[in-house]
Amino acid sequence: MKTCIRPFVPAALAAAVLAACGGGDNANVNTRPAYLGTVKVTAYDGMSDDLLTAGLGKTGLALPLAPAYADPLKPTAAELRRTAIHANYRAMLDMTAAGGYGSLYGPNVDAQGNVTASEGKVAGTEYIAFADDGSGRKNVTLMVQVPASFNPAKPCVITATASGSRGVYGGISTGEWGLKRGCAVAYSDKGTGGAPHDLMNDTVPLIDGTRTTATVAGKNAAFNAGLSAAELVAFNAATPHRFAFKHAHSGQNSEKDWGKTTLQAVEFAYYVLNERFGTLDGSQRLKTLTPANTIVIASSISNGGGAAIAAAEQDTQGLISGVAVSEPAVEMPANPGVTVQRGGGAIAVTGKTLVDFTTYANVYQACASLAASVRSSPYATAFAAGFASAALPVAPNRCASLKTAGLLTASTTAEQAEEALQKLRDYGWEPESNDLHASLAAFEVAPAVAVTFANALSRSSVRDALCGFSYAGATAAGAVAPLAPAALAGMFATGNGVPPAGGIQLINNNGKLGAARDFLSASSNGAFDWNTEGALCLRNLVTGTDAAARKLQAGVDETRRNGNLRGKPAIIVHGRADALLPVSHTSRPYAALNKKVEGDASKLRYMEVAHAQHFDSFIGLPTVLPGYDTRYVPLHVYLNHALDAVYDHLTTGKALPASQVVRTVPRGGTPGAAPAITAANVPPLAATPVTGNAIAITAGAIAIPD
Repeated sequence: MKTCIRPFVPAALAAAVLAACGGGDNANVNTRPAYLGTVKVTAYDGMSDDLLTAGLGKTGLALPLAPAYADPLKPTAAELRRTAIHANYRAMLDMTAAGGYGSLYGPNVDAQGNVTASEGKVAGTEYIAFADDGSGRKNVTLMVQVPASFNPAKPCVITATASGSRGVYGGISTGEWGLKRGCAVAYSDKGTGGAPHDLMNDTVPLIDGTRTTATVAGKNAAFNAGLSAAELVAFNAATPHRFAFKHAHSGQNSEKDWGKTTLQAVEFAYYVLNERFGTLDGSQRLKTLTPANTIVIASSISNGGGAAIAAAEQDTQGLISGVAVSEPAVEMPANPGVTVQRGGGAIAVTGKTLVDFTTYANVYQACASLAASVRSSPYATAFAAGFASAALPVAPNRCASLKTAGLLTASTTAEQAEEALQKLRDYGWEPESNDLHASLAAFEVAPAVAVTFANALSRSSVRDALCGFSYAGATAAGAVAPLAPAALAGMFATGNGVPPAGGIQLINNNGKLGAARDFLSASSNGAFDWNTEGALCLRNLVTGTDAAARKLQAGVDETRRNGNLRGKPAIIVHGRADALLPVSHTSRPYAALNKKVEGDASKLRYMEVAHAQHFDSFIGLPTVLPGYDTRYVPLHVYLNHALDAVYDHLTTGKALPASQVVRTVPRGGTPGAAPAITAANVPPLAATPVTGNAIAITAGAIAIPD
């Protein structure tokens, strides 16, 4: 076999080059990755249905309710897909016109940022398959969307790995950027997903979200908890009406493979594209589109952004050209040897892992939300009315229990709340995060994430009931109850994979008065203190030395990143106020680590966006969360800017903007009725920031201006 050295060439010339190089050689034949299962292929006309909006268009996505199912107990695969796209798109973005939907972003805003009259539907073809090792136990869902506008002469791909614990459509708002550019989009659900194994009835989801019995599904189940028949009978007898979720209960620590599955999505994209556009050599398609002539940008948000970074670090094949991510969850090394400064002062606690700072938040956040200093923050009044009332004083009781446990020293609830808030500050939360704790506590964000990740990292089975937690439907009083069948039938589309969600609640199995919804349960001493014992148990898994703690800590070590992006041009954007993934535990120290590891070869830029936080969708709930609209701007705008900048750099050589603090301008006005956002509120990234905005990154150190 002769060797031919090929330069970077456009795909349009690839056929001639391959012919000259002996295109019939086996190495050049497009081959199906061995891990791919059956590939389902569906073409969408861009009118009745489409890749981006499932036929709903810009107007339909803006509606709070998705179209109804013909049979709510048996929604079809097409109906579930439509609702999944509607639900996941809306879960990521502020969908109000005043917040920017339809003017700054949205299906009707074209790739150049122009507002059009279009509904933004995108014609093209969708390919879906499982990635598995033959066991049927992994069954990670991969998906590739190829828009009709894809140009094989200028091929491009972006990844849109699902954020959080969502299903494969969880990255659709990121995929939008690629579809508008005519790029293929490679998705992965990361081995997570919203649809559970219903243990009481032994039903499981298939790849398309429809449900069947575990027996009928066999190896085609998207997730099966893996209990034997005898184990299932015993489990249901002891703890009826429970559910197992893939992220929490697969027993595989899926996070360790999030980089791998993102790379598999890219490989799937190359396979699909070459089956479509590769040069024919007899009856075989050749690898015409390759890393040498195809731009691939690893992208997504939150955990999906962390997966993109992991993929770039693990990319030994050179599949990825660049990286553009928003608010990524990145697990730092145990001893990264980096420092973080803000305004000339050192941040004392940085670079903690997600399960570490989330279990810490789970201990203190409910108490901190009662602090008088944050009384005017969004949802603080409602939080106090709901969780600190005479009828349900679970937040003050949490403060008192922390005092009893020696974790707080103050004597009054008011003083304890301020002390708890300061503890969060001292553990790495920015002052700008103070106003977010009440709403996150009310929505049970920290316990939901802490329980899911503790189970996942420990490789726990649903049978283990780690720290006494389980998932089930519940009555208004908190007692375990069967879930409404229609809620389960549609959960592939509407669930986020991290209960509480879709009617499934977080349950404390160890409640003194019986199993009950977590915040309504009684601790062993009879106190209704938001299950302090459960929160401290989860925290001990991070800080302790017993066997259970060592098991979790070993799982954490499998997920840590190394900071080596292999010289790829990269942009990270992150909201300074992020209270879910604080910047001093994630993006800031990672940027310093990357510079320490790569030195002058580093092409990473870090953009810290003032007045931005983790949940853009919360800004779009002015009646539920008034004050988000007046305080915060959409971070999504800056993910799009980052993608634009990396794409321009890769296609034209345009320099990446320097690392900087982006000084946005809040909308202000009356909480719940903020004036409409304009471009002036969200200025573009500066090519060269002024001195007061420039972020200095040196080997092992990052300095952020106030």
